[in-house]
Amino acid sequence: MPLTEPHDDHFSAEESLVGAHDAGETPAAPPEPEPTLPEPVRQRIVTLTAAVLPGLAADEVPVPLRRVAKFAPNRRARLGAPAIAAQLTADPLFRQRVTARVLADAGDLGAAVVEGTAPAAADPVEVAALAYLARPRGWRELIEASGAAVRAEADSAVVAELVREAEQRATRAEHDRAVARVEAEKLRDELARVREELGQLREEARQITRTLRETQARERKATEMLATERGRAARAAADADAELRRARARLAEAEAAAGVARVSAKEARSVDEARLWLLLETIGQAAVGLRRELALDPVDKLPADFVADAFADQPGATPAGAATRARDTDDPARLDQLLALPRAHLVVDGYNVTKRGFGEMSLEQQRKRLITGLGGIAAQTGDEVTVVFDGAERIHGLPPAPRGVRVLFSRKGETADELIRRLVRAEPAGRPVVVVSSDREVADGVRRHGAYPLGADSLLRRLARS
Repeated sequence: MPLTEPHDDHFSAEESLVGAHDAGETPAAPPEPEPTLPEPVRQRIVTLTAAVLPGLAADEVPVPLRRVAKFAPNRRARLGAPAIAAQLTADPLFRQRVTARVLADAGDLGAAVVEGTAPAAADPVEVAALAYLARPRGWRELIEASGAAVRAEADSAVVAELVREAEQRATRAEHDRAVARVEAEKLRDELARVREELGQLREEARQITRTLRETQARERKATEMLATERGRAARAAADADAELRRARARLAEAEAAAGVARVSAKEARSVDEARLWLLLETIGQAAVGLRRELALDPVDKLPADFVADAFADQPGATPAGAATRARDTDDPARLDQLLALPRAHLVVDGYNVTKRGFGEMSLEQQRKRLITGLGGIAAQTGDEVTVVFDGAERIHGLPPAPRGVRVLFSRKGETADELIRRLVRAEPAGRPVVVVSSDREVADGVRRHGAYPLGADSLLRRLARS
């Protein structure tokens, strides 16, 4: 049976956002949300999909469902239900492939659903499931109508169950009434026996009352003796309290002396820390002032390069200076040297690195791979790491950043290059800031503010080595 392509108005939110950003256009309005499916309908959709899953070609089965497709038939729908439901919602192409096979198996009912109608005698759950997969014009109304029919059947079942329970309660009440009559006769006999026992208990109570009076007389004598002993105990407690107060006074004096000693020690430590801070501040300011006074720029050649140039015309000399200088900004060893500096700050131009190293991946996979690798560098070096991506709006679905890695997105109207320059300008003078970007304009801009620019290949080689 020929099958027209089902109408599907759902697309990937991130693909729409990225496409609109690349084209310089405002992103379109978000698609209409998925309808809320009754539980029987959702289970039927999963069952239909699980039944046709093994019949699809290997390249037509999404990666998350390839393992599910190998399950036994009785386990496929039960264990793979969450993954199947998620893939049907997120992958329209996969849903269309499943729909083609399901409608072919459904026969006339599938053809009727594709045309937007449903036979009156058809199972509403089956109609709703086929409508969700095929998504013809008016499919949401078919799902709502089928959902209402399912709920009506459920309500009828509930009413029938309530009637049955009421009948059972009435039967139990009649039985309980008969049992109560028998119990009442037993209670009457028991009451007569209890009255007889009560007469005996009253006689025993009179005897106990006489015994109680004698006991109370003995208790009064014991109370008088107890009062005498309490007086003696009170005097002993007063003596103990006086001794405790004297001990507390001595303890307070000892604590006061200890407090004075702690204050003296704290003041001495504060003086030592102030001297140490002043010494380090003086050294730091002197180093910054010396660098500013000498106006030293990053050099392109090392002393050994000048020696190599002097012997360049000799036979057998190897012109390695130019190659060394070309590799300087892309050498991972240079990156390791800079990251070994105290309190270094690594700033990475995100997409500049990812599109150069693994541009065949999606943007989400590029970001995830780069952030994961930077997390390993931050854990190894203990340095501060910041990665900057272009993006006028915050991208949803980004996994939590590893410890020590800060992930930033440029705001609307601002590029990642401008955000990187603002980060460099915000750092204090003298702090080593390493900027990784193969953009020549970015490298020149951050170099003017005292940062160390390196090419993207240096970081990519460093990540590959890790």
